[in-house]
Parts: sequence; C-alpha cells; structure tokens
Amino acid sequence: MAHPRAGQPAQPEDLVDLPHLVTAYYSVTPDPDDVAQQVAFGTSGHRGSALNGAFNEAHILAITQAIVEYRAAQGTTGPLFIGRDTHGLSEPAWVSALEVLAANDVVVVVDSRDRYTPTPAISHAILTYNRGRTDALADGIVVTPSHNPPSDGGFKYNPPHGGPAGSDATGAIARRANEILRAGLDSAVQRVPFARALAAAERHDYLGTYVDDLPHVVDLAAIRSADVRIGADPLGGASVDYWGAIAERHGLDLTVVNPLVDATWRFMTLDHDGKIRMDCSSPDAMASLIANRDHYQIATGNDADSDRHGIVTPDEGLLNPNHYLAVAIDYLYTHRPSWPADVGVGKTAVSSSIIDRVVAGIDRSLVEVPVGFKWFVDGLIGGTIGFGGEESAGASFLRQDGSVWTTDKDGIILALLASEILAVTGKTPSQRYQELAATYGAPTYARVDAPADREQKARLGRLSAEEVTATEMAGEPIVAKLTTAPGNGAPLGGLKVTTANAWFAARPSGTEDVYKIYAESFLGPEHLGEVQKTAREVVNQAIG
Repeated sequence: MAHPRAGQPAQPEDLVDLPHLVTAYYSVTPDPDDVAQQVAFGTSGHRGSALNGAFNEAHILAITQAIVEYRAAQGTTGPLFIGRDTHGLSEPAWVSALEVLAANDVVVVVDSRDRYTPTPAISHAILTYNRGRTDALADGIVVTPSHNPPSDGGFKYNPPHGGPAGSDATGAIARRANEILRAGLDSAVQRVPFARALAAAERHDYLGTYVDDLPHVVDLAAIRSADVRIGADPLGGASVDYWGAIAERHGLDLTVVNPLVDATWRFMTLDHDGKIRMDCSSPDAMASLIANRDHYQIATGNDADSDRHGIVTPDEGLLNPNHYLAVAIDYLYTHRPSWPADVGVGKTAVSSSIIDRVVAGIDRSLVEVPVGFKWFVDGLIGGTIGFGGEESAGASFLRQDGSVWTTDKDGIILALLASEILAVTGKTPSQRYQELAATYGAPTYARVDAPADREQKARLGRLSAEEVTATEMAGEPIVAKLTTAPGNGAPLGGLKVTTANAWFAARPSGTEDVYKIYAESFLGPEHLGEVQKTAREVVNQAIG
C-alpha cells in the first residue's frame, strides 16, 4: 500500500540531518562481525547509511585500499578516474578515497571544475583514455548510491572496460576490505592528508569532453532543427551542470527545470513508501515534473548519478520504463544505418517481453541476461549488442558509427533519445509505444515482494529447474523453467517461469527478508494477479 503522502512535497520532518549524518560517517566504527555492517557489493557497488554503521569512513578506507591492491594484481597501472554525486556522504567518501589512492601512488583524475560527475561521464572518460591502448590502462571509481535516499552513501568500482565491476572483482575487493576492517585499518591502509592528495591529482574536463562528444551518439542536429521544446530535471543530481551545457553548446531549446542542489532533497516529492528517493522511474518521485508536462514536448528526469532516465510526455505523463525500452530499441535499430545488421539487443531477464516481440519484429537477435548492467559490458565493447537495457530505467547504446559509447548506464543519452525520436518521427515515445502495443500486444507488468528468511532466500538463489514441478501457470502450459539466462548461460540467482502469454521471475532480496516477484501478462491485470498467485505457490513450495 502506498504511503498517504506519496507524491506530495517533502516536509521538514522528512529531511535528513546532514551535520548528524556526516558526523556519523567519521565517528561510527562499524562492527566487522555484524553482517549488516560489513562491506558488501550489490549490482552497483557498496551502499548503506553512516547512521547504522553501513557506510562509514572505515568502509571507504578499507575498500579503496582493497581496490588499490586489486588493480595492482590485475596489472592496471594507468590513471584512475574518480567522480562523485550530490549525496551528503559522497564528498566525505571522495575525500577519504583520494587520501588512500594518493598514498599508494595511484594517479587520480578529478573533475577540473571540482563539481559533480555523472556515472556515464566516468565510463566515457575511461573508454576514451583506453581507446587504442594495450597497457597502462585506466579504471575508475564513482561515489554514489544512485537513486537511494539522502541518508545513504555508495561506492562503486569500474575496471578498464568502463562498466560495473563483475562479481569476481567485487567479491575479491569486498573480501579484502572486510579482512582490513577485522585486522584494523592501521595494519594495511596507507593514507596521506587530503591537501597533499588533492595537489597530486590530475584534472580532467569530464563535462566538456562528454558534452562535446554527444553528437556522435544522439542526433542532436535533428533535435535542434525540429526545435523540440525540452525540460530536463536533474532531480538535484550530478547532471545539473551537464544539461545547461548541452543546451548551450548544441543550441537546443532546453530548460533545466530545477538547477538546485541540496543534499537534503527538500524539493522532492515523496516516493511510494514515503521516503525521499531520486527515482526517475517513479510517478511519485517525479510528480512535480509530471504536473508540468504540458510546458514541454519532452520532459526528462535523471537520478542522482544520472545513470537512469525518466521520460515524460504531454499525452502520457511518465512513460513506463519497460515501454520506453521497447520504443528505444525499435527506433534505434531502424534509424542507425551504420550499425551492423547482425548486432543484437540486450535485455535483463526481468524486463518486459514486449521487448522480445519487438526484437523479433525487427528481425534481430535477443540476448537475455541476469539482472545487472555488468552483463552488457562485453557486448557493448565488442559491438555484438547495440543496446543494453534494464527494467529499472537504465540503458546505454552504441555510437552512431556502431562503436562503444559507454559500458555503464547512461540516463542522459536515453533522455536525449526521446527528443530525437520526436524530432525524426513526429511522434512522442508514448505515442509510438501505443503503436507497438497495437501490433505486439499490451502487457501488464508489476513487481511485488513476498516474505522469506535468509535460509529460504539462499535456497531460492541456488534453485534448479528440476525442483519446480508445476506444469501450468494461470491456465496456460508452462513452456520454460529457467535458472540460467538464455543469452549467456549465467545463473539468474533465482527462477523464471514462462508461458505463451505470461511469465514470472523470483529473486531473493540482498538487503531485506523478502524475495522479489517480477511478473507480466499479455492477457490483462486479472490474469497478472493469477500469475503472481501461482508464482508465490511455486516458489514457496520449492524453498519451504
């Protein structure tokens, strides 16, 4: 059930106490024997709050030292590009990381303006530097918890391929960081004063190089010629300077809807659960922009590190993320003549099956992978997939010439693509989705949670297809029971069951005593409810 103030402006009592938060970062010592206070990398790095001992200075010092040792073991000897978003814990963590990196003689590259850096700008910088090189490769760190609430911090590592680190890397880094925490920081962590670390750092114009390169990935000339009226809301995040620069440098009719940065995010509307969360795929978090949708032909939002996108049109409001992925894929693969004819389409296993139908309709191959953008990295670098997208409003795609742009999610180019679609086709992405739905069917999609303890979640994570005995789901024969991804054979970390017109996927939560049920039906909301009921029965029978 939604919070009674969901979609309403934040009130003083909703705001984080920033001085208290930052003090906790420095003063709270995490307990290395408490699982909740250990270093743990999810799909997008280590996240947590300083207030409960999950994201404190000790964590960042240990993680950074572990990254230094990991990159040395991998032979990564080039510069390390580092950026931060606008969360209150991001700058303190950025400072801590610089002190450790400099003490270990790592060449660190910081923003030349001493401002915020979107995740895609870090990926772009790594790939640009490494292009044509075979040794002394660069890597990167982004200090961000993405769309998480203001009390959270986040820290993620991007290896030389420019995308999110794989589980081998994050596992090794987390293990070593936790060893350091247990042994005591003084035994392993090298550190110099911040002034010395900053003086040793190199400067890079992240904004300028990224913004100037945009015409190679999005048709900005078409947007400019059509004079598309755009409203871009950074949601108080790292793209705040970028959108103004994009408008100025490329002559676009683009208004930065909210240029304010405030680490309490007092200007946000509350998300579905009553928390402040910079989730640009949430109608509640995006309520202010949706209310002003008639002011712009295309309005867009980004989360705090700009790796996610939200698309708002006058005729629809906020476009469902799955729907926009389908529209973007259909458009790109029919409007990028330089892309190879055999380049595939990447999607996660919990993304909408309308994508499958669209991909078949344009006669392309589908590469379905587990949850996590890291699974798209090799395909984007090698040019074997032209687009990789997640149901959670994260995606990236190739340059117009078919070469790699970023290997991490890029909410800025996905936002600009919406304007390109309107400029070239004369239709908004929401209008184009209605056409696709008329051709391929209109799915109903939802994600819900069901209770599960730690042991049950572990069983779900290692479930085999043979343990699922059901043969029918919501009146249709089951055609597939998957515990590995069809696109690459990697474990799903859960279960996916499909019929001709529906599917569900169940995955254990990494942070709560629940498992997540993603489900979709092309036969309407009532049928979706039956699918969800069957999903609970199937999973509960399998995990006990």
